Amino acid sequence: MFQREFALRLVAKPNTALWSRLSANVQLYAKVDYLMHVGKNNFQPAPKVESSVVRVIPRDPPPPVRFEEFDGLGRIVFSRRNKTVHGNFMAKGVVEMLERNWRTWCSETNQIIEDDVNMKAKVEKILDDTGNLENRAAKMDVDDLLKLLSAFHDAGIHFA
Repeated sequence: MFQREFALRLVAKPNTALWSRLSANVQLYAKVDYLMHVGKNNFQPAPKVESSVVRVIPRDPPPPVRFEEFDGLGRIVFSRRNKTVHGNFMAKGVVEMLERNWRTWCSETNQIIEDDVNMKAKVEKILDDTGNLENRAAKMDVDDLLKLLSAFHDAGIHFA
């Protein structure tokens, strides 16, 4: 049992007002079902908030994705959920962070590091190739986020 607002965010679906990073993270690792509403009058003394019962069943086996990576992508994508994903990735500091992560990955895997890498162009190409250049986080489901994460990983760009 959770506070109603939190429970509704757990079970939210893409393209709804409550779809968020929390919804995507939980639904990646668990099947979440809304069971029932519990009014505040069912408690003594009555709390100031409504409650809801939610069933959370962990996925078995869990997806082969590191939570830190998926959540790192989610932090960027959902930073402004109604902006385009491209706009969120081009925000101040994001491109620099991705370039730092990419350089770290190249060093750890003994890859040649290009001095004049254009990370902005690299990110735009990934977003275009995956069809997410004009998408908005509010409309992306967990599968869309996983495909995007996989495309970034294929290019050596990591989020954690």
